Amino acid sequence: TACEKEPSSYMWIYILMGNMLRGIGETPITPLGISYLDDFAKEENVPVYVACLHTIAMLGPMFGFILGSLCARLYVDIGFVDLGKITITPQDSRWVGAWWLGFLVGGAISFLAAIPFCFLPKSLKKPLKTSKDKTSPANSYISYLFLSDFYISLKKLLSNRMYITFMCCALLQFSSFVGFLTYKPKYMEQQYGQSAAKSNFLIGLINLPPIGIGIFLGGIIMKKYKMSIIGATKFSFSLSFVAYSLSLLHFFVGCENHVVAGITVSYN
Repeated sequence: TACEKEPSSYMWIYILMGNMLRGIGETPITPLGISYLDDFAKEENVPVYVACLHTIAMLGPMFGFILGSLCARLYVDIGFVDLGKITITPQDSRWVGAWWLGFLVGGAISFLAAIPFCFLPKSLKKPLKTSKDKTSPANSYISYLFLSDFYISLKKLLSNRMYITFMCCALLQFSSFVGFLTYKPKYMEQQYGQSAAKSNFLIGLINLPPIGIGIFLGGIIMKKYKMSIIGATKFSFSLSFVAYSLSLLHFFVGCENHVVAGITVSYN
C-alpha cells in the first residue's frame, strides 16, 4: 500500500561493523592484560592490579551513561536544523536525542587512549621468583611443547571443575548485568516518568561507582589476607550470595502500571 515504505537507511550496517571492530579491539585487553600483569608483577600485588584494571573498566560505562545523558538532551539533528523551530522537549516521547554523538566522542577518546600502548616495551624484566618446582628444564620444555597443543589445552580446561564453575558464575553474573544495563533506563522512564537523559545520568552516577569501588576493595582484601584459590572462592561465593539476596528487594520497589486503554483497562 501507499502507507508502507521500504527501509532506505543502511546506517545499521555501519553501526554493526563499528561495534564488531570495537569488540575485536577490546577483546585482547582482558585476557592479555591480566596475563601481562600476572607475568611481570609480584604475586602478592596481582590481585590489586587486576582489581584496578576492572575498576577502571567499570568507570567506562559510568562516563558512558553520563555522556549518553548529555547527548540525549540534544536533538538528533543538531547542527542541521534550526533548534528554535523544535517545539518538543526531551520529556516528550517523540524526542530523539543525538545518539550518534556519543559514538564520535567515544571513538576519539579510544583512539587517543590507544596511542600510549604503541610506546610500551615488547618485554619487561621479570621479577625473581622462588620456584618450588623440582622439574628439570628439559622436562619443562617438553611439557610446554606437549601442552601447547590447542586440543589438549582445551581438554584440560574443560575438565577443570573450578574453571567450569567460575565460567558458569561469570555467565550468570554478566547476563544479569547486561539485562540491568539494557532495560533499567527504559524501566525508569516508564515507571517513574523520567526522561531518557535523566535515567542514564542516574544509572551512571549512582549504580556503577559502587560496583567499581567493590571490585577495588576486593583486590585490597585479597592482598591483605593473602587468600589462596579456595579462600578467594569462598570469599567470592559468600559476598555474591549476600548481594543476590539483597537484590531480591527490587521486587518490592515500583509504581502502579500506567492506565493504557486496551492493555491495563478496558475501553469502556
